[in-house]
Amino acid sequence: MRFRVSCLLLALALGACSSAPTQQSNTQQPIVNQADDAATEASYSQNLKALLSQVSQTQEIPLQTLENGFLDAKTIPSIRKLVLPPSGTFKKNWLVYRKRFVEPIRLKAGKVFWDENQTFLSQVEQDSGVPAEIIVAIIGIETIYGRQTGGFRVKDVLSTLAFSYPDTPNKPAREQLFKDQLQELILMCWTDAGGKLPAQNRSQGLNAARFNSCLNQNSSYAGAIGLPQFMPSSIRSFAVDGDGDGHIDLKQSPKDAIASVANFMKKHGWQAGMPISFPVQENGIAAAKKLADGEPQLKYTVAELVEKGILLPQQGDLQRGGVEPQSKALIVDLPYPDKDGIDQAQYFVGLNNFLTIVQYNRSYFYAQSVAEFAEALGYKNQSVVLVNGPAKMVDPKSVAEKSKAKAKKSSAKKKSKTS
Repeated sequence: MRFRVSCLLLALALGACSSAPTQQSNTQQPIVNQADDAATEASYSQNLKALLSQVSQTQEIPLQTLENGFLDAKTIPSIRKLVLPPSGTFKKNWLVYRKRFVEPIRLKAGKVFWDENQTFLSQVEQDSGVPAEIIVAIIGIETIYGRQTGGFRVKDVLSTLAFSYPDTPNKPAREQLFKDQLQELILMCWTDAGGKLPAQNRSQGLNAARFNSCLNQNSSYAGAIGLPQFMPSSIRSFAVDGDGDGHIDLKQSPKDAIASVANFMKKHGWQAGMPISFPVQENGIAAAKKLADGEPQLKYTVAELVEKGILLPQQGDLQRGGVEPQSKALIVDLPYPDKDGIDQAQYFVGLNNFLTIVQYNRSYFYAQSVAEFAEALGYKNQSVVLVNGPAKMVDPKSVAEKSKAKAKKSSAKKKSKTS
């Protein structure tokens, strides 16, 4: 698989509880950090101050408030190691990856989580068209429903990766990405603390303690937050108040997490009632191998893949659990070494909904794991006929059976009239 994990993204690490802000009285105190060398420390402090000054000017946030929030910010050398690409001898292993996430402990926890939130999950599924099994699978793979949410302060993570990213070929792009996320974090916390309210509505002004607590909340080593592991930009763009308390809390509110995952998937093109992926037929593996290029783009029609023997004819038939013949798809290769160390791969045909999951975490391994986790929870990876929207989804097999029964009944009536 040539399509590797990126940041929303490296969200297989995890973070949920807020830590109290450190109180500082001297606003002129320089930003403190614990870098691994003096040059990195000096560069980090200088660049962080420059970014805070820029955000203060462009967003009209008092510079003193920002400096107070980052007085105890520090670089974390271990994070720099965690984001390094694997060594040249590393072999990706789909079987090991799948075993790590689609396993009994997570599945058992998923069923408990579903039972505890069944009514709300059903309502969200009706409103969004995103199946409850998919939502439960994503949260389970991300954090085991809040059990593993990371242990780094988010402001330390993002500032470290923004100003002290390791020397890799894509360093400039990655640093810019994390600078953007750091700014998104500041804006998110500023809004959460009342800083964006109109002046006439700020009876007590900015809640500084809440602002600092937001900056100090725990995250993954990539800066992802809460049960669903959203980056700050995704929180601002896609997170919603599921429990209706007027506050979005992805760390402590399962309803907020559930509704936010569904909203993300819906906004990224989830097609209600459509399958995610199909396994490549044994006699079509050679053809699929030639088409697998690792690019996350829907390039081929299902009809073409049926013609090449990669898919079965019924997988190009909407009424038999497949999809429309002209639906677009991609070839997904999931590599692993066999017991002799020889490179092998499993092949799937990824459909539109597969690519939607990839938008959540840019990894084919991740997307197929979500699909298989959901299937283990009872998800039917086939098309359904929608009746009055996603609230009433009917199994196409039952539709076909009813149609046959109706046809037989009609035929019987005709024979009766004739006789």
